[in-house]
Amino acid sequence: MIKRPDTKAQRAKRHKRVRSKVSGTPERPRLCVFRSENHIYAQIIDDVNGVTLAAASSVEKGFEGNGGNKEAARKVGQTVAERAKAKGIESVVFDRGGYVYHGRVQELAEGAREGGLDF
Repeated sequence: MIKRPDTKAQRAKRHKRVRSKVSGTPERPRLCVFRSENHIYAQIIDDVNGVTLAAASSVEKGFEGNGGNKEAARKVGQTVAERAKAKGIESVVFDRGGYVYHGRVQELAEGAREGGLDF
């Protein structure tokens, strides 16, 4: 019998390792990314107060197109950056969520940078 690796457990382990080093403050909150097979989600979180300050995803009503590709990830990054700027957030700490900084995660980060976030 062939044993398949538990990729969710491996990602959780990597995310735990990343989160031990990355934390969001009120001055510089954390931009957290979650990537599913069909969609991508981003939140800006203040870990000190335990509050989500801004969020965007490809599941929202006004979102057009497929949520599981690079173009969608870039749009979500730009949207979360616009919402953060509206709340007065200029710089964030990027939390890749245990995912490799490549593909959709990288596009979301670049979209957020284009939107005006500094990290």
